Amino acid sequence: MDENAFWQCVEDCRPSGPDPDGDGLADALTGRLTNGPVHDVVGFAEQLSLALYRLDRREYGDGLSGDAFLYTRAAVVAAGRAEYERVLRDPERFRPYADDLVWAEALLYVPDRAYRHLTGEEWDRSTRHSYESYSNTAGWTTAPAEPNC
Repeated sequence: MDENAFWQCVEDCRPSGPDPDGDGLADALTGRLTNGPVHDVVGFAEQLSLALYRLDRREYGDGLSGDAFLYTRAAVVAAGRAEYERVLRDPERFRPYADDLVWAEALLYVPDRAYRHLTGEEWDRSTRHSYESYSNTAGWTTAPAEPNC
């Protein structure tokens, strides 16, 4: 699954009404992935982890606990590609998700649930990018201070 297919899947499965905890989206995504081959589940997991990893930066998560930061990043992904890309361009757009505790923890478990349904086994692999909070070390390094001239 490439990036475009990932985002199309998210858009196709987003509920039309309120989904405050992301459970509706997660259920729809799991249902969709369980109708396809295992490699779609793996591809979805890779794209999800990359999207979350790209948001794992100091300007988004400074001051948030690890769990709050992870679940809030998931909520940004759950909001769809257009909003996700706006947040990447403007970190101030992330703050309302964190301030309002808009979380989408259930999105994180979609690959596990779909994989288990398709194979009868537990998911036992890592993705190329870790989505755990603060794992993007480049995103958390402090920029060098400006020299005093």
